[in-house]
Amino acid sequence: MYRVAVIGDRDSIYGFAALGLDVFPVTEPVQAARQLRTLAEGEYAVIYITEALAAQLATELEHYRSARLPAIIPIPGVSGNTGMGILNVKKSVEQAVGSDIIFNNGN
Repeated sequence: MYRVAVIGDRDSIYGFAALGLDVFPVTEPVQAARQLRTLAEGEYAVIYITEALAAQLATELEHYRSARLPAIIPIPGVSGNTGMGILNVKKSVEQAVGSDIIFNNGN
């Protein structure tokens, strides 16, 4: 059975443990990349990652972008929302549909 993981700084992800998700606090990008690879090669179908950490691991994340599993989903951390999560959703929709269907009132 597949599992769900959350990776990022401790303050941002610790609450997810109360929901039954597996949390993996990391502080260094090298450590985070190693942890991400371990999770992706394991039994995790969904990996939530803080936006700040995802920005540091952009090259590593690109490797998994076209893979069926795991789904790697950026989430806001305690430092706030950078917009990366919605931007990735928009890119995925554009790729699937072949057009930008999300309008942002001219922005």
